[in-house]
Amino acid sequence: MADNDHTSESGIPSRKEILEFIREHDGHVAKRDIARAFNIRGNKKIALKRLLKDMAGDGQLSRKSKHIAEVGTLPRVSVLEITGRDNDGNLVATPVEWREDEQGRPPLISIISQRSRGKGRTRETAAGIGDRVLAKLSRQSGKSTDGRPQYSGQIIRRIGRAANLQLGVFRSLPDGGGFIEPVVKGAMREMNVEPHNIGDAEPGELVTVEPLKSGRFGPSKAKVIKRHGLADGEKAASRIAIVQFCIPDIFPDAALAEAEKAKFVKNDKRQDWRDLPLITIDPADARDHDDAVFAAPDESGTNQGGWIVTVAIADVSAYVTPSSAMDQEALKRGNSVYFPDLVVPMLPERISNDLCSLREHEDRPAMAVQMVFDQDGQKISHQFHRILMRSHAKLSYQQAQAAIDGETDAAPADILENVLQPLWRAYGAFKKASLKREPLNLDLPERRLVLDETGAVTNIHVPPRLDAHRLIEEFMIQANVCAAETLEKQKTPLLYRVHDTPSLAKIEALGEFLASIDLKAPKMGNLRPAHFNHILDKVRDTELEHLTSEVVLRSQAQASYLPSNFGHFGLNLLRYAHFTSPIRRYADLIVHRALISALKFGGDGLTQTITDNLDEIAGNISDTERRAMKAERATIDRLIAHHLSDKVGVEFKGRISGVTRSGLFVELDDTGADGFIPVSKLSSDYFIYDQSAHTLVGDSTGETHRLGDKVEVRLVEARPVAGALRFDLISEGSYSPDHVPGETRRPKGGRKQGSHRGGPPRGGPPRSRKKRRK
Repeated sequence: MADNDHTSESGIPSRKEILEFIREHDGHVAKRDIARAFNIRGNKKIALKRLLKDMAGDGQLSRKSKHIAEVGTLPRVSVLEITGRDNDGNLVATPVEWREDEQGRPPLISIISQRSRGKGRTRETAAGIGDRVLAKLSRQSGKSTDGRPQYSGQIIRRIGRAANLQLGVFRSLPDGGGFIEPVVKGAMREMNVEPHNIGDAEPGELVTVEPLKSGRFGPSKAKVIKRHGLADGEKAASRIAIVQFCIPDIFPDAALAEAEKAKFVKNDKRQDWRDLPLITIDPADARDHDDAVFAAPDESGTNQGGWIVTVAIADVSAYVTPSSAMDQEALKRGNSVYFPDLVVPMLPERISNDLCSLREHEDRPAMAVQMVFDQDGQKISHQFHRILMRSHAKLSYQQAQAAIDGETDAAPADILENVLQPLWRAYGAFKKASLKREPLNLDLPERRLVLDETGAVTNIHVPPRLDAHRLIEEFMIQANVCAAETLEKQKTPLLYRVHDTPSLAKIEALGEFLASIDLKAPKMGNLRPAHFNHILDKVRDTELEHLTSEVVLRSQAQASYLPSNFGHFGLNLLRYAHFTSPIRRYADLIVHRALISALKFGGDGLTQTITDNLDEIAGNISDTERRAMKAERATIDRLIAHHLSDKVGVEFKGRISGVTRSGLFVELDDTGADGFIPVSKLSSDYFIYDQSAHTLVGDSTGETHRLGDKVEVRLVEARPVAGALRFDLISEGSYSPDHVPGETRRPKGGRKQGSHRGGPPRGGPPRSRKKRRK
C-alpha cells in the first residue's frame, strides 16, 4: 500500500495529508471537502476515491453515510451517555454509538461547564449520570494516560435517559430464536429473542439486552446488545455479579504500567522500626496484609499497669499518588470486592499483594500510631509516625487463639511470650473501656462458604467468634479514633465514617413491634446504644432473641462517609474515621494523605483538588461500598442456589427472615439460604399484613406467621443464575385462642396493609399441610 507523506506527482494528497486535513476539521468531512481542499477535479476524483477506500480497508478511516472520519474519532455533534465524574468533578461521557468489541476503548470525553445567561447556573447541571445528551465536541491535543483520544464537550440539550438495558442468560429455542432467563430476582419476565436480534450470542451466555416494543398480548421481546461470556456453572456466579452491578474488574493499561514501574520505597526520612516485633493476624486465606500490631507494658513509671499499643498500617500513599492512573482507578472502584471465589481488588496486585502487603520478614513502609492506655483501657495519648517496619510473624486468627489457649505448636515460643501474651493482656484493659463505652452489642452469625476447585460449594459454616477477632477489631477501632482526633486537632479536611442515630420513624416502628412482645422502645432524645442493648439483654437466650436482634438491626441507620462529622452511633464514638485498610478502601487512603499533610510527613499528602471534591468522593465511595455488599450477597445467593438445585423436594428447617404483603422470606438453618413463600401458598385463608408487628395473620383462622418464627419448608424451585429459591410451607403458624374470624387486628386507623387471599373465599376451610408433607 502507498504510504507517502507528501502529495504525489499526480496531485493526489498523501495519506498523512488526508489525516491531517480531517483532524483540522474536527475529525469528520465529506469526500467533496477533501477534493475541494486539494483542488482535485475530473479523473483525479477516481484516484482519490480509490485511496480513501484503501485507507478505510487498512483501518485508518471509517465511513458512515457520506462522511469520512479517522478511526477512533467522533463527529463534531454526537449523542453521548453521561457515565460518571472525573477527579475534578467534571461529568464524563461515552458515545452511544460505539462498539467496543470492534472499535476498542471509547475516547475520553469531559463535559465542560458553561454558564447559562442570567441564571448563574452551569449548563451541565441540567444533565446527570445516566442521561443522554446531544453535545458539541472538540478534539484535544495529546491522548489520555491510557492512550485514548480526548475530547471536550459542550451540552446542547438533554435528550432523555439511557435505554432500559437488562441482564440475562441467553437460551436457544429449536426455531432458531431464543429467550432471556433473568439473573435478578423478580426484576423482569422472560423475554423472547427473535433470530435476527440474537447477534452472535451463544446459548448459556450472559448478555445485555434492550427490551423492544411489544404488543399488549404475548411475550415481551428483546434484542441482544452485548455479550459477557458463559454464565452457567458456579464459577460464573461472581462474573454475573460483576456485570450486574457494573463493578470495574479490568485495570487500565496506564494503571498497570504505573504499578509495574513502582519500586520499593527506601528508608529516606522514615523512622526505622524494623526491630519492633510487629506481627500480622488475619484470616487464614488472606492474600494481603495491611495491619500489624504490638503491645508492651508502659514502663514510664507514671502509668502503672498501663500499656503502649502500636498499630502499623501499610503506607499505600507512598506508591499511589494523587491524580495518578492508579489513584483514578482506585477512586472509581472505591473499595475491593470480596467474592467467595475471587477478589476484585481496588489496586493492582503488584501494589496490594506485593509492595504494600506487610509480608513476614520483609521490609515495608508503614504509617504507625503509638497509643498509651491506662490499666482500665482509657487512652492517655497517641502519636503518629511514618516508619519502615518488618513483620516478625504472620498468624491466622485461629493460630493466634490456639497459641493463647495453650497449643504449643500454634506459634513460635518467642512470639507467644513476647508478642501474643502482651497483646492479650492489653486487650483485657481495652475490654474494660469497651464495656464502659457500651457500643451496640449486635453479634449476629456470619456464614462462610467453602468451595472446591471447580467453584462448587462443599460446606457452609459459621466460624466461631474468637477473642483474636475481637482483639484486632478493638485495636483497629482505637487507631481509627486516633486518626480522626489528630486531623480534627490539626484542622485538616478528612472523611469521617459516620453512623447516625435511628430516625424517629424507625424508632416508632420498633416500638410497635416491641409492644407486641410486651417490651418498650427507647425514647427519642438522648438515645444511646445502651438503650438497645438493654432490650437485647431482656430477650437473650429466649426464642425471641433472634427475632428481636433482626428488628433492632433494621431500625439502625446505614453507615457512610462524609467530610462533616456527626459521630458514630453504633460504636458510641464522637468522632471516627477509617485509617486501617488503605489497600482495600479509598476512604482510608484519603485519611492517610490527610495525616501526611497535617503532620508534614512528606509531599504526597492531600491536594487541593481532593479537598475541594471531598463531598463528591464521599458520595462515590459510600455508593461503591453498598454496591460491593449487594454484589457479594447476590453471589452467595447464586452459589447456594447452585448447591441446592439438586435438592428440589427436600424438606428443611428454617426461620422467617422477612414478612411482606406478598409473602414470607425464609432463611434455612443449615445453609443460611434465603427463599420465598408466596402468600397464595400459605393456606386458603385471607391474610392481612401488619407491618408494625411483622406478621401475616389469617382473617378467618387467625393463623399467624411472624418474623423470627421457626418453620419447616419444602424446596419447590431453584434458579441458580438468579440466586432464587422458592419454598412451600409445611408447618403451621401459631393461633390465638382469642381470635374472632373477620376481626383480625388492623394497623392504626383500621387500614389493611397488603391483605391477600391465599385460596378459596374468606371463611373457607384451610388446607391441611399434613397432607402436603407426603
